[in-house]
Amino acid sequence: MDFSKAPNPRKLQLCRTYFYAGFALLPFVWAINVCWCFEEAFRKPPFPEQSQIKRFVIYSAVGTLLWIVALIAWIIIFQTNRTAWGATADYMSFMIPLGSA
Repeated sequence: MDFSKAPNPRKLQLCRTYFYAGFALLPFVWAINVCWCFEEAFRKPPFPEQSQIKRFVIYSAVGTLLWIVALIAWIIIFQTNRTAWGATADYMSFMIPLGSA
């Protein structure tokens, strides 16, 4: 998406929309928001809406990082305890590996 062609109020509206969409358990939308709006928030000359865009970009980055940390923690915990949890872990698994290496 080319933000440079949009007027500044539209940039703020898009950034805000993507930020709030991330709360629908869509952390990938936050990551997209950071990628698309980073240039406008931190590298462009100052304009009136820039401080709000900067805030939404920072919050989106923090949200994305929190989701990544939580996902990695869950993957590590589940993979190390899958065999110990028995049938409960099997019910949570899409594919059930054979054995307990």
